[in-house]
Amino acid sequence: MTITNTPLPGLVQLRPRIHHDERGQFVVTYDQRRFNELVGGPLYFVQDNESTSKAGVLRGLHYQLPPSAQGKLVHVVKGSVLDVCVDIRPDAPTYGQHYKVVLDDVHKDMLWIPPGFAHGFVALEEGTVFVYKCTALYDPSTERCIRWNDPVLNIDWGIAAPLVSAKDEVGAAFGSQEPWPSR
Repeated sequence: MTITNTPLPGLVQLRPRIHHDERGQFVVTYDQRRFNELVGGPLYFVQDNESTSKAGVLRGLHYQLPPSAQGKLVHVVKGSVLDVCVDIRPDAPTYGQHYKVVLDDVHKDMLWIPPGFAHGFVALEEGTVFVYKCTALYDPSTERCIRWNDPVLNIDWGIAAPLVSAKDEVGAAFGSQEPWPSR
């Protein structure tokens, strides 16, 4: 597995080694010892989530506040997404900046999204399957959502009219919710 640092400190892209032969392919999608070496663990995952989306479905931008803040290791099992992470740490030099990357079932890249980032994606293919490994359990009392089309963030999702849930459609304006705690 190789690691690529993104312009947002702490957010990293991981590329697993894919073994191909005449039978197909084999990929190790998670090795806790290696993962912790790469991202400076130890980290432990307590919940796995999987979503299936139609092409054009946009999910996000979501995060949870402490004490239920989630780190997420995400990847696509089938299809492809445009994945977006927004730095919401007010004391970070990259506060309010976002990182976008296409994740797909061909390259099998993963993103490690540490606590302090809002996350979302838009499915680029019909029947896209997206998997999240989370370091904290889902806690609706700490869940927050930033409006996907927030004018301050100015994210180009590459789609004019995404299919968005009612909850995501009424996300808050960037910076209007209780702030991420400073270090």
